[in-house]
Amino acid sequence: MPAETFEFQVEARQLLQMMIHSIYSNKDVFLRELISNSSDALDKLRLETLRDESLRADTSDLHIAVEADEEKRTLTVRDNGIGMSHDEVVQLIGTIARSGTAKFLRELREAKDSATSEELIGQFGVGFYSSFMVADEVTLLTRRAGEEQGTRWNSDGEGTYTVETVDDAPQGTSVTLRLKPEDTEDRLFDYTSPWKLREIVKRYSDFITWPIRMAAVTPAEDGTEPAAETVNSMKALWARSKDSVSDEEYSELYKHISHDWTDPLETIRMQAEGTFEYQALLFLPSHAPQDLFMQGHKRGVQLYVKRVFIMDDCEALMPSYLRFVKGVVDAQDLSLNVSREILQQDRQIELMRRRLAKKVLSTVKDMMSASPENYRTLWKEFGRVLKEGLLQDFENRDAILEISSFASTQDEEGLTTLRSYVERMKEGQEQIYFMTGESRAAMESSPHMEAFRAKGLEVLLLTDPVDEVWVQSVPEFDGRQLQSIAKGEVDLDTDEEKAKAEEEREKQQEEYAGLLAWMTERLGETVKEVRLSSRLTVSPACIVSDTHDVTPALENMYRAMGQEVPHIKRILELNPSHALISSLRKAHAERGGEADAGTELAEAAELVHGLALLSDGGELSDPARFSRLMADRLERTL
Repeated sequence: MPAETFEFQVEARQLLQMMIHSIYSNKDVFLRELISNSSDALDKLRLETLRDESLRADTSDLHIAVEADEEKRTLTVRDNGIGMSHDEVVQLIGTIARSGTAKFLRELREAKDSATSEELIGQFGVGFYSSFMVADEVTLLTRRAGEEQGTRWNSDGEGTYTVETVDDAPQGTSVTLRLKPEDTEDRLFDYTSPWKLREIVKRYSDFITWPIRMAAVTPAEDGTEPAAETVNSMKALWARSKDSVSDEEYSELYKHISHDWTDPLETIRMQAEGTFEYQALLFLPSHAPQDLFMQGHKRGVQLYVKRVFIMDDCEALMPSYLRFVKGVVDAQDLSLNVSREILQQDRQIELMRRRLAKKVLSTVKDMMSASPENYRTLWKEFGRVLKEGLLQDFENRDAILEISSFASTQDEEGLTTLRSYVERMKEGQEQIYFMTGESRAAMESSPHMEAFRAKGLEVLLLTDPVDEVWVQSVPEFDGRQLQSIAKGEVDLDTDEEKAKAEEEREKQQEEYAGLLAWMTERLGETVKEVRLSSRLTVSPACIVSDTHDVTPALENMYRAMGQEVPHIKRILELNPSHALISSLRKAHAERGGEADAGTELAEAAELVHGLALLSDGGELSDPARFSRLMADRLERTL
């Protein structure tokens, strides 16, 4: 039968040109698309032979062959799968202009940015036609299993294509590309190079179920044509039963996808069946990469569709606070042509993301009891980034709190969980006490710690920068309020102790009322209020934040990020039992109205505030003035 020539419809021709020139910035993926099509054809043949025992088809050596001819500059991808009939070629290959083409083109023209264009292209799906990115001419030869005659389809991608019936076509499909000249500036490489072809296969199609064969790179010893060899591993470990995979194989895959040289701490397998099927093989690393907190750090989860590699660091599959997790997710029902924008909006992907996050968190929780040493390593390396989830993932906030560990006054070296803290709480204690700061040493020597130390109350010591942020938005754990010991008023006395001390407190409030009012007025530009303290036992004074105020450390963090934050005045608390404060009260009562004494008292109040600020790790607004006042005072005492 003579070849029939057909003309692409106008819209289809425009679409084909767009796909040839605009679809992918990485042209290597054309080979991924062709191999994926071949793999599907082999899968369909295997299924068809199971359904129809009368089907005359050779299934003895199902495989995919990649053959390059450097002299003719051709590349052929061949399979012996199900193949296509003449009608199927005309319907599936010859006609791009399916329903929706006009609408697609209109939206593509209206798209104002490249991201939107990429999303639209991804939605349409273009696998076979990506060949025209690298080829001047494409020839497809196919014969459906069980039929006698085959079909040849040919086009240069410009305006027409030909279809003819042939008698000598083998079972399956071959696609032969007459390659364009190499142009490295346009990222158009030499696709007859065996090294380049093997690199692409290894990257995108290594886990395809069927063997992908190429001629051996080194010729045979007798000078004959080199034998074909399988270049893909076919080891999709996530698709094999757990019992059939060794720890060494898991470690090898982890090192391959993570470029790490150490074994993973933990391996996580997942398999979901039903309306949306996927398999996942995830790894928890044993050490943090250097760029974990740098902008642009790549997340480690790779996305596959039916064992075909789609993209690295698929952000849509893993929340950013789990960006250290490495692994593979293989979905069965996604298109090969998905874009990052489509994935971010896909409900199924969102469901996968939520399930993967819950699985990782539950695995870490299991590690706490089953492998405590591994858990301690994981928390040491990734605790800071895990705590970011307390700000990002409200759904899993309780799970993250359960697996979090913190330094505590209860143990000088080890860490404690919130669950353990609650179990150790004293009778009558209602709150979980914590303090944030730059170092453990600074917090342990802080005046805020004095009353808690005297009462034997445990305080969590939070030193990571992220701690300053999440404690503002996490109100409680297990029904117990989280309370900063450096904010608000502290009342640690029991009802019995309060009753005994009530008369003394009322007396102190009356005695110090004049001093407190005067100091609040004198220091009004720097402090919100001056009041008596119930948290001090040794120090003369301390600085505290109001209950709902932003801490100074968080204030500084916001400013460092370029955010305008109004200066927040803090509260100065005085220890009425300290000799310095009682002397200041006495001096104010006796000499507060004298002109010279007023200046001296004002300087003394300023010094008390400065000392409290320094003991809290704060910065003086005028260090030189503070030093001068301190020197003058010392001189008078000698």
